[in-house]
Parts: sequence; structure tokens; C-alpha cells
Amino acid sequence: MPRVKIAPSILSADMSKINTEMKEVEKYSDFIHVDIMDGIFVPPTTIDSNFVKAIKTKVPLDVHLMVHEPSDSYIKGFVDAGAYSITIHEEACRNPEKQLRFIKKNKIKSCISIKPKTPLGKIREYLDIVDMALIMTVEPGWAGQKFIDSAMAKVKELRKLKPKLDIEVDGGINPYTARIAYEAGANVFVAGTSIFGKKDRIYAIKEILDRLK
Repeated sequence: MPRVKIAPSILSADMSKINTEMKEVEKYSDFIHVDIMDGIFVPPTTIDSNFVKAIKTKVPLDVHLMVHEPSDSYIKGFVDAGAYSITIHEEACRNPEKQLRFIKKNKIKSCISIKPKTPLGKIREYLDIVDMALIMTVEPGWAGQKFIDSAMAKVKELRKLKPKLDIEVDGGINPYTARIAYEAGANVFVAGTSIFGKKDRIYAIKEILDRLK
């Protein structure tokens, strides 16, 4: 299995002082997870590519598009803003392969995501294209939701199919649920509230890492 990676989610950070927040966690982070919501695929609307461009960090930006049918120009905005990887949702795209190949054409890591109720079979045909797969462990849209254990069956199946693939989990991740996901086969952990909801963010990250040893 690939090595463990931690991705603090800025959805739970203080956006008004985002660069200060990033400085606090970047030394202990492998990625910074950036949630983009369009108000269509999911009800909330969040930040755009201009905001992402203003984020100052040396940590790779893991951009998660919870966006209905993101166009080439829309995706390119995040490429130009400095994204290291870009995730699209299978449920949000008529032809996910088109967006995935456009992402890769721009020399950005590509990732596909599915919601908790979407079967793994929906993305099997894309697994040879992508650099990472994201299994949502909550319904996308809001921070602070409860971890959905049933999603672990997909993580286990995916790890058997792709032993070397980065498998990311996002939603309700804390030291306890991270361990459950790790044992199922996940190696990339997105955590928002359990990091930015704490006063000591470094201790919060180390708490998660300690459970993954």
C-alpha cells in the first residue's frame, strides 16, 4: 500500500486568514485539501479559482471539484491557480473520462470521486487513468458530518483492485475513523473539523498519524 498522507481541509479553516492557517499546518501536511462547491451539484457555494490562487503554501493543493459538469476552461482556472491534483465527481459528469484526460493533459494529477451511495463499479473503467480515487465517507457539501462506515466496503474492494493506487477518504475523519479507513485500505486522509476545530492543529494531526502506525 502507498504511504500514509494527511490532507487538512480548508473547508473548516478560517478563510479570512487562510495563509496564516496554512502556515500552522503545512509542515505536517502532505496535501492541502481545497473543496470547491458550485451550489448545483451540492447546495453550498464556496471559493473559486481566484481564492485558490491567493493561497500561499509550499504544500501541494488537492483541489476537489464538487461541481456539475466542470468545463475545460473552469478546470484550467484551477490549473493556473496552482493545483497539484484535481478531483471530479463521477455523479457530476456525463463523460468523466473527458475531464480526467483534460486534467492529465495539463500535467496535473487526476482523481475521481464517488459519493457514499454510488457503487464502485461506476468508476472501474477510469481506474487506469487516474492517479487517485476519493471515496466520500459523508454526503458531500458540509463539514462536520458523521463518518459513514458502509463506505469502507468500497475502500476494501478498491484496494484489492489497485494495490498501488492512492485511495483518499474524506468526511468525518478523526483519529478513530482514520484507523478504520486505514485498515480498509485507505492511505490519504482528508480531515477538516478534527484539525481546524482544535486549538492545537499540530497535535490534532499527530493524533491522527499516531493512530495510523
